[in-house]
Amino acid sequence: MILHTVNKSPFESNTFLECLELCDHGSSILLIEDGIYAAKKNTPSANKIESISGIKFYALSADIEARGLDENISSAITVVDDAGFVDLVTQHQSVSSWF
Repeated sequence: MILHTVNKSPFESNTFLECLELCDHGSSILLIEDGIYAAKKNTPSANKIESISGIKFYALSADIEARGLDENISSAITVVDDAGFVDLVTQHQSVSSWF
């Protein structure tokens, strides 16, 4: 099981889509920094997240708050704090960062 971290906005980069294409069933994706824009409700990225099964999606709460998206995150996303980020890292065999 791999934890993938994505830090680029899907509105400015194809990183999120490339990650999805290579992400195996059972893996997780953590959206951090500008990557959390992929979790914004009613966007093509969030719609894609909502339609995928077998991959768990997370977003870092501090980055959501910093961008003012507190009330505008897809329900398919689990929001985690820094301690939750650490837990995700320890629960997965490896971490792959997408830049």
